[in-house]
Amino acid sequence: MVSFHPLYSHFGDKLPREEAEDVLGLRHGYRNILFFGLIREYKGLDILIKAFDKLGDGYQLIIAGEPYGSFGPYAELIDRSPGKDRIHVFPEYVRDSEVKKYFSASDVTVLPYRSATQSGVSSVSYHFEVPMIVTDTGGLKETIGDRGTGLVAGAADPDSIAEEIERFFGDKGLKQSCIDNIRKERERLSWSEFCRELVDFAQTL
Repeated sequence: MVSFHPLYSHFGDKLPREEAEDVLGLRHGYRNILFFGLIREYKGLDILIKAFDKLGDGYQLIIAGEPYGSFGPYAELIDRSPGKDRIHVFPEYVRDSEVKKYFSASDVTVLPYRSATQSGVSSVSYHFEVPMIVTDTGGLKETIGDRGTGLVAGAADPDSIAEEIERFFGDKGLKQSCIDNIRKERERLSWSEFCRELVDFAQTL
């Protein structure tokens, strides 16, 4: 029997959106995009910053995570961005107790990875019912795009990422459809379902 690892559930409940925005110092009424997790070259934060430059004034970008190496190149991209006043950076290790404020404030999590196998960030997004935009690398398409819990960009480049972000916000029903599918996945990947499958399997031995 092969079964998926259940989702983690120790991050607490989702906060009211405006409360989370206030805690983070964000302005209300924007479309909030989240990049979360360790900042490493293969995760493509530079791609997302360049994609953000292509979007309109109604977006905010939240960057939360500890840099693995120098943050300098990303800081330079942000400083040159026409929307730099709408880019909010929290370059630090995020404790489990602090995770909820970032996801509670966000409409969508973007994983612009150049390479990957799986991603722990997707499990956290599932917990907080935040849809995702990912690249077609590793198992991201299979676990997110094929499950209808987010969108898959055609390439790990700024144009493709920006296109999917605009598509996500341009379709009024798409966000809710992704959330509905996330709720199904949360049930499928719950600890109770995992235990049920394990007990059922044990009874066949």
